[in-house]
Amino acid sequence: MKSRSYSTVSVAEKDVKREWFIVDADGKTLGRMTSKIASVLRGKHKPTFTPNTDCGDYVIVINSAKVRMTGKKMTDRPLVRYTGYPGGQRFSTPKELIEKNPNKLIEHAVKGMLPKSSLGDKLYKKLFIYEGAEHPHFAQKPKELA
Repeated sequence: MKSRSYSTVSVAEKDVKREWFIVDADGKTLGRMTSKIASVLRGKHKPTFTPNTDCGDYVIVINSAKVRMTGKKMTDRPLVRYTGYPGGQRFSTPKELIEKNPNKLIEHAVKGMLPKSSLGDKLYKKLFIYEGAEHPHFAQKPKELA
């Protein structure tokens, strides 16, 4: 009997080789940058990608306060959050969010692009965002993410 040469191969989490990448957000467009980050966190750039397994890499983002958005989105786009109480809808703009906590804008964008499950939570923990140009992950020797 002939065997199928085209069967799907699933990779186990213990067999995944993880790398570290660094992204400088200075002058980068928010959406384009975060979609690339989400793809790397998920592991879609690898030939061994398995949808139900955490096979992604670690990502460090520096200079999160210097990210940009095109057009008037920085001042006109409403970001909505909900406190959980009646009448608890709160609105803000990306500009207000960057002034308060620059990391939150990138976190919000990336988290929205990851799976809404325990797998997404596991992937999200591999994202490290820093406001300035300094980060404590020099020992991991991160590569520049194009």
